Amino acid sequence: MAHLGKILGIDYGEKRCGLAMTDSARIVAAPLKTVDTKLIFTEIENLIEKEKIALVVVGEARYLNGDSSSTTELQRKFCLTLQRKFPQIKVERIDEMYTSKMAQQSLIASGMKKKSRQDKSQLDMVSAAIILQSFLDQYP
Repeated sequence: MAHLGKILGIDYGEKRCGLAMTDSARIVAAPLKTVDTKLIFTEIENLIEKEKIALVVVGEARYLNGDSSSTTELQRKFCLTLQRKFPQIKVERIDEMYTSKMAQQSLIASGMKKKSRQDKSQLDMVSAAIILQSFLDQYP
């Protein structure tokens, strides 16, 4: 199974993107880093080469009633550009509802100090890992 390549998870935001990645067996998602959204495509290109990324999973923001938000449209455009720039990589979308809340709870449970939890980049990375783990759990 390791020959399939790793999966990259992205919590895409207007200012920052949280990144997470699977192990080579695609069993576990782990937070990787947070990057400035302006630099996301350069970062993805580097990861594709270095980590042999075969699939990218991008969180999809929606309101509780299922309607699209302004962020949903930004994420949709990002995915279209991603597919155009890297046609060899498959791109999937997954509902990211509650991931920020779950990430916040995860940081609290880990014993992280309040000051560190207020650093949004931590939250974005953990959110990306939750998005990616949700995908792995749904599509084993």
